[in-house]
Amino acid sequence: MFIQIIQGRVADARAAREALDRWVRELAPDSHGWLGTTAGMTDDGTLVAVVRFETPGSARRNSDRPEQGEWWLETAKLFSGEVAFHDCSEVEEYLRGGSDAAGFVQVIQGRIRNPDRMRELVRRTEQELSEVRPDLIGGTAALHDDDGGYTETAYFTSEEAAREGERKELPPRIRESFEELMSLFEGDPVYFDLRDPWLYSPK
Repeated sequence: MFIQIIQGRVADARAAREALDRWVRELAPDSHGWLGTTAGMTDDGTLVAVVRFETPGSARRNSDRPEQGEWWLETAKLFSGEVAFHDCSEVEEYLRGGSDAAGFVQVIQGRIRNPDRMRELVRRTEQELSEVRPDLIGGTAALHDDDGGYTETAYFTSEEAAREGERKELPPRIRESFEELMSLFEGDPVYFDLRDPWLYSPK
């Protein structure tokens, strides 16, 4: 899997969603290797879009289409200020991966000191985590190709269930793995809460 992340400040959330709706309606049918898009607005007006493709090559082929360029020229006007792009060739899925069934999505970004250890911890705790956190549907953990950053996208049944799950006492093994995972971040990670996620996938 390959992931591209797009994020920036947007003043008109409705216009941004309409732009993504139009992409899915008009451009998705002829896209190359598109697996799905998770997007939404944070409370402070930041748009985050996590777009999943089969391979880096399929993402490039999609970007090279003239109609894709025309769509982006119009959509880019909705952003106020800089737009950040992150291409991620190394992606780890856990549990059910990205899911259109989510009622709440949390995007976590930061820099990871030891990506190999991060992947090992994700795989090691996956099964146990599904048992103690039924609110967590699944997610993706992606390493940025450009800046060494990290973006995790976690899919939950609802925000209420996710907050309740956060308050649970974890079994010692999972708690230790989670604490080690957090220690791999250089500084504190940044959280983007998508309370009304926009979820798209091929029909």
